[in-house]
Amino acid sequence: MTTQTASRYTAEYSKIEAKLPGGSLPWLRELRNEALKQFSGRGFPSLREEEWRYTNVSGIEKNLFEPNLEPSDQKIDNVWLNNYRLTDCWQIVLVDGYYSAELSNLAGIPKNVTIKSLNELLETDAEQVEPYFGKAVGIDEHSFVAFNTAWFGDGAFIRIPTKTLLEKPVQLLHVVTDPNRLAATRNLVIAESMAQAQMIETYIGVDQAYLSAAVTEVFVEQNADLTLYKAQCESEKAYHFGGTYVKQARDARFNHHNFAFGSLLARSDIHVDLGHASECNLNGLYLGIKRQHLDNHTRINHLEPYAVSREVYKGVLDGRARGVFQGRVVVAEDAQKTDSEMNNRNLLLSNDAEADTKPQLEIYADDVKCAHGVTVGQLDEKSVFYLQSRCVDEETARNMLTFAFANEMVTKITQKSLHDLVLAEVLKRFPQQGITQDWL
Repeated sequence: MTTQTASRYTAEYSKIEAKLPGGSLPWLRELRNEALKQFSGRGFPSLREEEWRYTNVSGIEKNLFEPNLEPSDQKIDNVWLNNYRLTDCWQIVLVDGYYSAELSNLAGIPKNVTIKSLNELLETDAEQVEPYFGKAVGIDEHSFVAFNTAWFGDGAFIRIPTKTLLEKPVQLLHVVTDPNRLAATRNLVIAESMAQAQMIETYIGVDQAYLSAAVTEVFVEQNADLTLYKAQCESEKAYHFGGTYVKQARDARFNHHNFAFGSLLARSDIHVDLGHASECNLNGLYLGIKRQHLDNHTRINHLEPYAVSREVYKGVLDGRARGVFQGRVVVAEDAQKTDSEMNNRNLLLSNDAEADTKPQLEIYADDVKCAHGVTVGQLDEKSVFYLQSRCVDEETARNMLTFAFANEMVTKITQKSLHDLVLAEVLKRFPQQGITQDWL
């Protein structure tokens, strides 16, 4: 089934190949061909692969999502779009996988900062792209990366020069406007030495089935500081794959906050390679309802000494939702004095909800400090009883405890407008009787 479907996509590929960006660049043309060959041979990931054993992508296989071959002229409901625009940010808007200059807002961005459409840059100044493209993740990582490499139509290129501090975050707003649409985007983010910035990826779409397949490669150079937020608010009928692959140089700092709310089936990869004395913090919250399937896969590679990593992921699952957390920390032989902690906590609100969690430590050095912890459970009945003893009815007590569990991750957001957006998404999925957002 997997290879057969891959063949369907491969057959369609010949119709779009000539219109994909960068066709005149030998290095990119060769990479696309290799990626296509890899995808055609393997198809989409299957349950037989260890790192996909909990996630069945047959729903994607049953559809043949079609890419746009040029920027969309679809009329967008601005009222709906404005609900997801963050007021205190610069914005890049990608519609059905293509950059929209009309909807983006980059007024006042410092002149030495480069923010452009990847499509445009490949046509005008590909030398800026080649040193980074495919360097944080290879096409052999898994089939979705190969698929994205072969099919991507556009994306964003962001470079913050040395010693530059961005005063406002940059929001990368991905919008899908058509049913059965494939939006394959590729993004490159480079924070040069001693630069500091915040990025926010937001994914939204119409209430239909479609596929978002995004790969973001991030390079945090020496002593740079980058914070990346991701708010996945796709349609409940949509499919989402989002991979973030990060390389950190010496003394670099990287923070990632991953909020997974939407999609019928969503998979998020966050892989980080740590250099000498670098630091990373990975935080995540996934809220599943109905029959949603939300998969989070993280990998932290401690490649050199004195690096520090912290990871906290929380999941709340209701109805027949299923949440997956696979976290892996690898400490290389030379990565002495590594300090790493990983925690995953899951709260099940119904008997039919399911959480699969698999933390892994692979340690090849002998002077390290590593730990991990995992819990899967239901609300603490003693806490519910305590609140009831304070004249709080049972339903409100359960709502309060559930909200408090999730809100710990929301309070880690320092950007006001993003905090409000994420809080609204939390309250939308788990209505809190007697609580309004204005109070929080």
